[in-house]
Amino acid sequence: MNISTRFDIFHANIRSNRWVGYFTIFLRIALAYAFIFAGFVKVNGERFTSLSDNHPMGHYLEALFHTGYYYTFIGILQMLAGVLLLIPRTALLGALIYFPIILNICILSLAVRFDGSILTSPLMVMANLYLICWDYHRWKFVLPFKRSTIRQILPEPNRNSRKFPFKFFGGIFLMLAITVSIIVLVNLKALMPRNHISDCQAQCPDSSDAVACNHFCECIHQQGSPLDQCLEKYGKNVQK
Repeated sequence: MNISTRFDIFHANIRSNRWVGYFTIFLRIALAYAFIFAGFVKVNGERFTSLSDNHPMGHYLEALFHTGYYYTFIGILQMLAGVLLLIPRTALLGALIYFPIILNICILSLAVRFDGSILTSPLMVMANLYLICWDYHRWKFVLPFKRSTIRQILPEPNRNSRKFPFKFFGGIFLMLAITVSIIVLVNLKALMPRNHISDCQAQCPDSSDAVACNHFCECIHQQGSPLDQCLEKYGKNVQK
């Protein structure tokens, strides 16, 4: 039995459990709600956040807001992905549209150290990948793997197992715990711009150099300089 066949069987066993099915429905609704709301704001021509233009994320969002119909286009795609996720027959298409958008948001949040989505966006990426894997049987044939002649048939809904999958949800919980721990540990001692200058300065007493930290906050929120430039100035001030 080759690897692809083993994974087919594993995938079919996972899909045969009703509790996992309920979990999948929950993820679809949660992700759909997030994008339908965010997309509606853009389609309605409203700013997505009240962040200052001097904030690194504020720079980006303000520029994005002034791109005209490109801003609206992103909102339409977000709403489309959300609606498609809510319909079982089109859920895979919705997840595929959803993925590049949320991955971009995740990388952007990590790059500018944005508190608003630095934790939630990686979790949304993981949830999106899960939904894509949930429909593995629908897209697996595009993969360049040799397959056996055995066809793994998904179980009928009325034959689904009601046994609670402790191992499955234990694995999900472990992945979430590891992901959150890594994000927290990486950013625990990292200097964050925060959303407002008062929030930024609140971390200065615990920093290695409170004066340099305050200069960093002023560099971000008052001078509106790029994050990398402010971090470079902070590094030089700490070394003095």
